[in-house]
Amino acid sequence: MTLSPQRRFTTPEPDDTLESLAARALPHLDLAQAVEHIRGWNLHIFLMRRPRDLLLGGDVVLLNRLGHE
Repeated sequence: MTLSPQRRFTTPEPDDTLESLAARALPHLDLAQAVEHIRGWNLHIFLMRRPRDLLLGGDVVLLNRLGHE
């Protein structure tokens, strides 16, 4: 049986902001680019959430597109 490709993910640490999570999870990117990648890959978190960019401890934050490292 062949396993399907998996996406990298993380969960927020206590008191994480979107910026701190982006810096920790995607350190190879500049901060603005990392934040935009995370927003784009996680519409399920950021599209309707108020206040904007609020992270909850139970969020599963995707770090890449399916099939990309």
